[in-house]
Amino acid sequence: MTHSTEQITLKKITWRIVPFVMFAYFIAFFDRINIGFAALTMNQDLGFSSTVFGIGAGMFFIGYFLTDVPSNIILQKVGPRIWLARIMVSWGAIAACMMFVETATGFYVLRFFLGVAEAGFFSGIILYLSTWFPVKRRAQVIAFFMAAAPISSMLGSPLAGTILSLHGAFDLKGWQLMFLIDALAAILLGIFTFFYLNDRPEKNRWLSQKETDWLITTLAEENKDKGSQGKTSIWKGLTDIRVLTLAVVYFGTSAGLYSLNIWSPQFIKSFGLTTFQIGFINAIPAALSVVAMILWAKHSDKTKERTWHVISACLFACAGFILAGSVHSLPLAILALIIANIGISSCKPPLWSIPSLFLRGPAAAAGLAAINSIGNLGGFAGPAIIGWLKETTGDFSLALYCVAGMLVVSAVLTLSIEINRKRKEMKNSLA
Repeated sequence: MTHSTEQITLKKITWRIVPFVMFAYFIAFFDRINIGFAALTMNQDLGFSSTVFGIGAGMFFIGYFLTDVPSNIILQKVGPRIWLARIMVSWGAIAACMMFVETATGFYVLRFFLGVAEAGFFSGIILYLSTWFPVKRRAQVIAFFMAAAPISSMLGSPLAGTILSLHGAFDLKGWQLMFLIDALAAILLGIFTFFYLNDRPEKNRWLSQKETDWLITTLAEENKDKGSQGKTSIWKGLTDIRVLTLAVVYFGTSAGLYSLNIWSPQFIKSFGLTTFQIGFINAIPAALSVVAMILWAKHSDKTKERTWHVISACLFACAGFILAGSVHSLPLAILALIIANIGISSCKPPLWSIPSLFLRGPAAAAGLAAINSIGNLGGFAGPAIIGWLKETTGDFSLALYCVAGMLVVSAVLTLSIEINRKRKEMKNSLA
């Protein structure tokens, strides 16, 4: 096949798949973080303390953790088209129920089942992308997909602020209206997904036969190159020490990500701003992190290096959290949030490019889901710790330092993976 065939094929695949998965993740991520904006008025309306809110916000990730692996295994069996559509419709239905929450118990239960409903979405998309894009393009594609998270914060922040200001429209409170809009978007997207996606390259009708053959051949050769080192069974995917280590790495980065997105509106509010102002200021760090994420992933692909791209980004984010915990002025607080957002966002694409280097087949479905589900427990730990420490100490400082410590652990564990890899290479070369 000619080089032009490769370029044309990848361009077609990119334009067909990437905008869709970005928009889907945009809606999914907004569904996860809109609770942070809802809290600006919901907590007062329902009498929720910082601890109650932090636990409730994090309960999403408990449900997610318990069902992500089986959800992704089912996705591989029934196909992404049907299963991703099911995920979107079910999370939309539960998001709509959030409008009617009245008690802390009801809040906990609905957030838990929202996590159950959405489980398998993120890891399923990562798995789906690995069946359509060769390794050399994967980090960039994952970066574009994951850029939807900071874009969701960037666009969703002023949107959420605006929706909250529509208090009383349709006889709904602002936070109820926000949950309703999010629910409708998810359900409509799920219906669209069922008709739009192709499960595998073999089933597509929008590439020429020549382009389809090139793609299938290229992906098959990459899987073959993994050889006996490639983990293939579900059990091997779940028990591979690299998978478990990456899960802990992802735990720290998830704690940072969701601490930022769930608590930053209230952190900014502590400087005396209005809800509308908070929405626009919160968009600034997210906007800059989108650019940084894509450029960092492109550099990772160009250099074919993953480990140090993850480590340096984690430490950069750590510096942002430390600065956020020690500042007392709004400009410095915004700078701290920018640094933290850039670091957290930039570490994700190279991190998610690592598992596909040693996992394939059923092991890929199980391994990716294990990393995602265990790692996403950080989405419970981070917000819950911040809520408890803020209520205990009266400010955010100690809580932000704790999250910074988690990111240091993530950096150290990523380094350990690289050290073990080099040690294994040296041992094989001497054998």
